[in-house]
Amino acid sequence: MFTEKFYEVLKYEGVVSITSWGEDEPHVTNTWNSYLVITDDERILIPAAGLRSTENDVHINNRVKVTLGSREVLGFNGYQGTGFLVEGTARFINSGLEFKMMREKFPFANRVLEITVISAKQLL
Repeated sequence: MFTEKFYEVLKYEGVVSITSWGEDEPHVTNTWNSYLVITDDERILIPAAGLRSTENDVHINNRVKVTLGSREVLGFNGYQGTGFLVEGTARFINSGLEFKMMREKFPFANRVLEITVISAKQLL
């Protein structure tokens, strides 16, 4: 599902926006490209120390939208920079092999946001 361009974006630092929504208005939080780990089956793992509002939303509605990008990667028509919109379902994990691997990479994480990707679309 992910293109070479998507993986190229992850090589550069940039802001990742995570949007969730429960019963109230949407909640938006941020992390960094360098914190995203893509599994072999193309799920996204994100270390979480905070993300409490996101977790509360996910318990009500597990759908999330994630945007990320980099100015360093050429987009469509030679545009300087590109970005992606990723949509999927989310859950938080705090045990198991993937949690242990993420804790080793990111010792600050007390949970991991796991996103099962439904779609990934290049925007720019």
